[in-house]
Amino acid sequence: MQKLSMDELRRKSVDEFKLAEKKPVIALLDNVRSMNNVGSVFRTADAFLLEAIFLCGYTPKPPHRDIHKTALGATETVNWLSFENILDALKVLKEEGFKVFAVEQASGSISLEQFDFVQHDKIALVLGNEVEGVQQCVIDLCDGCIEIPQYGTKHSLNISIAAGIVLWEATKKTYK
Repeated sequence: MQKLSMDELRRKSVDEFKLAEKKPVIALLDNVRSMNNVGSVFRTADAFLLEAIFLCGYTPKPPHRDIHKTALGATETVNWLSFENILDALKVLKEEGFKVFAVEQASGSISLEQFDFVQHDKIALVLGNEVEGVQQCVIDLCDGCIEIPQYGTKHSLNISIAAGIVLWEATKKTYK
């Protein structure tokens, strides 16, 4: 095995990325505190060609040095919108035909390995605050909850890790 060079990776340029067909997946970050988490989700959204990120509530917004540090330029490629109130973002998504699912441990949640992403043409995934998770008033407006199975004692993941796991599952069926 030989590590691939940058040329061999055939990475898209910024212009190629902007022209590329995006996956019909939107990540909603609601009241996420950490700029590093926001930057990490941008980087993941770039890696998986997400349609956009919606930054809601007091979630930090680019440009900011601490977001850029982990995003590594993804704030320049990934489309993003800012909403003061997540309820406004949910309204926009519903009007555009998106099914919205909270990534949260809740009664009646669907375990990630059992969730059928393929049955949804357009999907939005809500990731909540690092301590409080997704607000109940938001869960009430979602089409359901997706739960990442966990077997240890903590039963929580950092938002950037949870985003990576769920966003990969949401997009992998469309990659060849």
